[in-house]
Amino acid sequence: MTYRVVQWGTGNVGHHALAGIIANPDLELTGVWVSGAKAGTDAGTLAGLDRSVGVAATNDVDALLADRPDCVVYCSMTDNRLPEAIEDLRMLLAAGVNVVACAPVFFQYPYGVLPDELLKPVQEAAAQGDSSLWVNGIDPGFANDLLPLALAGTCLRIDQLRCMEIVDYASYDNRAVMVDIMGFGKPLDETPMLLQPGVLSLAWGSVVRQLAAGIGATLDAVTETYERVPAPESFDIATGHIAEGTAAALRFEVRGMVGDRVVTVLEHVTRLRPDLCPDWPQPAHPEGSYRVELTGDPCYAMDLVTSSPRGDHNYATLLATAMRIVNAVPAVVSAPAGVLTALDLPLITAPATRS
Repeated sequence: MTYRVVQWGTGNVGHHALAGIIANPDLELTGVWVSGAKAGTDAGTLAGLDRSVGVAATNDVDALLADRPDCVVYCSMTDNRLPEAIEDLRMLLAAGVNVVACAPVFFQYPYGVLPDELLKPVQEAAAQGDSSLWVNGIDPGFANDLLPLALAGTCLRIDQLRCMEIVDYASYDNRAVMVDIMGFGKPLDETPMLLQPGVLSLAWGSVVRQLAAGIGATLDAVTETYERVPAPESFDIATGHIAEGTAAALRFEVRGMVGDRVVTVLEHVTRLRPDLCPDWPQPAHPEGSYRVELTGDPCYAMDLVTSSPRGDHNYATLLATAMRIVNAVPAVVSAPAGVLTALDLPLITAPATRS
């Protein structure tokens, strides 16, 4: 069966997703939604290919939906436009179109995370359109749902599941995320969006709650903590200048609590230079790694290191995020209507050979 697919957004993740759709023999690209000056550009160009594919990008939503796609691969920026993004998803689902997306990340497992006034309209739209939504990627995504829960399936007892991202972000070229949202290069007395009270738990509470659901634990609370460290001297990264004394490293935890016991944990250790904060957890590779630490019987420690022949670790993780959702299109189209989680879907794989 061939699935008719629209790519929505062609930024850092979206252009990888677009290339993946074009390469997948089970998917037919029927349209590409863009904003601004990209309208009219061939999808092959937007995907970074050296050929045209005969599908021009557009910002005409009605025209895209008129082609009756089976699924939209939604990769628009959402962190700084959450109401608009949620309305996009609601509109697509109500129109009878399934959606796989890399954000908003709290839809990875929204239960107990999102208030009813945000979740119910999306659920009602899915019921109206007999359609499904699945949000995933690498983090939140397979590094902290598929991998830890696979390990958990081999245990006699689980005391704590900890998922970690330990990554150098210096080459991550997205100023809105790096500066406006995460606060890198900003004075330490300014609190960025990510570190406003409750935002970490909104963004990654889905991870600790889904892990808890996967191991049968009922959480009493979700808590958060963070630490920021200034640059010891000035230096430059992909998004610009980091002045001495401004934020250059960030460590945070979102913790799922049962009573006073920490049962599930999402921890990020983010540096802009590998020599910063040598006492913080170190990655398995100098550029970074994802780590699962399971305490129980047996115990596990597993590191996942990403790489690509076409770019560095940040390139590889963006590609992995894109392909995680693109490869899920057939399973999501076939799934019952509703907001899906990794606990609802079968194992997602990919065709062995692609053009």
